[in-house]
Amino acid sequence: MLSKLELSIDNTSIRLETGRIARQANAAVVVEHRGSFILGTVTCNHGPSSADFLPLTVDYREKMASRGRIPGNFFRRETRAGENETLTSRLIDRSLRPLFPSGFNKETVVTVTVYSADESSDLTALSILAASTALCLSDVPFDGPVIGGTLQLKNGHAHLLPDQSIDSSHEFNLVVSYSPNGLVMMEGDSNQGTEAQLATLLRDAGKLLAPVFNQLERWRNEVGKTKVSFEKPEMPTDAVDHVGRVIRDALNDALDITDKKTRRFAFDQLASSALETITEYPADVISTIVDRQIKQAARHRILSGRRADGRDHKTVRHIECEVGLLAHNHGSALFTRGDTQALVSATLGSQREGQDMETLSGMVKRGFILHYNFPGFSVGETRRPSGPGRREIGHGSLARRALLGVMPTQDSWPYTTRIVSDITESNGSSSMATVCGGCLALLNAGVPLTAPVAGVAMGLVVENDSSIILTDILGEEDHLGDMDFKVAGTKKGITAVQLDNKLGSLPMDLLAKALEQARTARLHILDAMNPLIEQESGDKYNRQGRHQSLKIPVNKIGLVVGTGGKTIQGLQADTNTRIEVGKDGHVLILGQDVEAVSEAKRRIELMTADLRKDGVYIGSVSNQKEFGIFVRISEHEGLVHLSELRNSQTLESYKPGDKIMVRVLGADSRGRLKLSEKAAQNVNIQDATNYLP
Repeated sequence: MLSKLELSIDNTSIRLETGRIARQANAAVVVEHRGSFILGTVTCNHGPSSADFLPLTVDYREKMASRGRIPGNFFRRETRAGENETLTSRLIDRSLRPLFPSGFNKETVVTVTVYSADESSDLTALSILAASTALCLSDVPFDGPVIGGTLQLKNGHAHLLPDQSIDSSHEFNLVVSYSPNGLVMMEGDSNQGTEAQLATLLRDAGKLLAPVFNQLERWRNEVGKTKVSFEKPEMPTDAVDHVGRVIRDALNDALDITDKKTRRFAFDQLASSALETITEYPADVISTIVDRQIKQAARHRILSGRRADGRDHKTVRHIECEVGLLAHNHGSALFTRGDTQALVSATLGSQREGQDMETLSGMVKRGFILHYNFPGFSVGETRRPSGPGRREIGHGSLARRALLGVMPTQDSWPYTTRIVSDITESNGSSSMATVCGGCLALLNAGVPLTAPVAGVAMGLVVENDSSIILTDILGEEDHLGDMDFKVAGTKKGITAVQLDNKLGSLPMDLLAKALEQARTARLHILDAMNPLIEQESGDKYNRQGRHQSLKIPVNKIGLVVGTGGKTIQGLQADTNTRIEVGKDGHVLILGQDVEAVSEAKRRIELMTADLRKDGVYIGSVSNQKEFGIFVRISEHEGLVHLSELRNSQTLESYKPGDKIMVRVLGADSRGRLKLSEKAAQNVNIQDATNYLP
């Protein structure tokens, strides 16, 4: 049955429709805003399933035709998901997953396709709305609806679903999603906004959405399908009691172990012992009961104030930092926090080495790149190496947001900068270790950050009326807890946040408390990093020496490049450096040797400099005439008349190529340089204005 609904979200008019397109899916919803047309569909296999998790797949895709473009790849068709599509898929998934009933294990696929994209539309918001509304109208159990989208704080006011074609400054730029019960998911960046500003912004956004949920609820009652009943499978009571008796003492002993590997081994032994002792129940039932009892016992311990590694709920793990351990990198750092470790490198390149990215609006070049890698050995797994998955892309994007806010402007830092973070050990919050290690690696490379950045991950355990917020969570606390809340920033404020929760929604008072606890932890981490921060901010010669830049007059670009690139190619070969000259006169010089880079810079400066009157220079003899000698100083040439030669020298003693120190006397009426060796003979060679071998 065709049905339509008109919504207004913070003065943005959105149209929803169902019953006309994709009618064989469990449910399908078209969302339209101005010229945008997005289709969200849901399919679910309600048959028997043995999965012990929610097999939910969310796939967001953008058709290039939606902006009247043909894909730029060889095949001229859409291929695998790009980075933006992957990140949007993750945002949709994280908005939906907490609202499925506990224990739901039916394979469910949500697809969102952009068929037409208006440049003013918030495609992420429309996609979350399309996916969640399709789930609401389907027969799949789902505690929606969910509304999400871009939330910005501008001039002290909250703006939800802002016009994407208007690029304006903002204190916060987030993607959020809400259910009728409150905040579900959040991710974004900030211009060092405060925790209080963020808490107020999120409260204001919730108030803006309250009336919209009522409209969606009425529409679901009118046209939605009857939900398939689902109850979480309960384990046999006698089996639960039997397992409890078998593992009780060993479980308490295992929970007392503070070392991750030893504790994990003890947990595995619990399962093995139960399976060997109890044979009257299926093995999968016994394993499930053991896992549940470990989780429940660990949660109770946390609520009583005892964490797995012995810390209290506010303490950050021990931190160790190192920089410069990779000799041939522009910058490097090793950041270790407890059992989590990131080996991070910073590499600088020319602007042409920026990352080309194809978007609906066309090709864009990214000048700051961050790649995050999570090899299996970091957690002791025998997983084969493969390309980056959704998790790696998502963690890398978050860390990039955190650091991008303190990077220098393109005018003052005309380089492409690439961070690579390899997680060499992991036990929780490796993305925030990437932020800390990335900050140190950038400083080690001589990048003039506006402020140092650190990050921390917060957790939460809630049971009935009891709750506790955890600072710097472990991997298993993330697994058994109810929240993963990452906050990165400077001493002044926040640069990036990411929130996921398993409660379905997060009370604002708990969020405000977590923000303050995260701020205290962040300041502690920055203090631990501070000795290296001060060291790297003090002496940058050995780091900045490998990459230098200068600005030359545009009309002298040709002098540096030379005919057919001959001059610049020769200079690169002589100094073993890479040199790029921009159209605006920006010159970038990169190399492995500090002295070679400095030499290339000096020669370019001399090549493009205007010689000043009375300046003393060292040049080379280029020609000899009966009235004197011609001397070349870089691209300049002038005459040393016989009368200006040193008295002890004869004209014949000057050979082409000989070095000679001269003073600039001026120029004649035709602009030709007049030089003097005699006037420079009392000047020490070290005091010469420039020197060109």
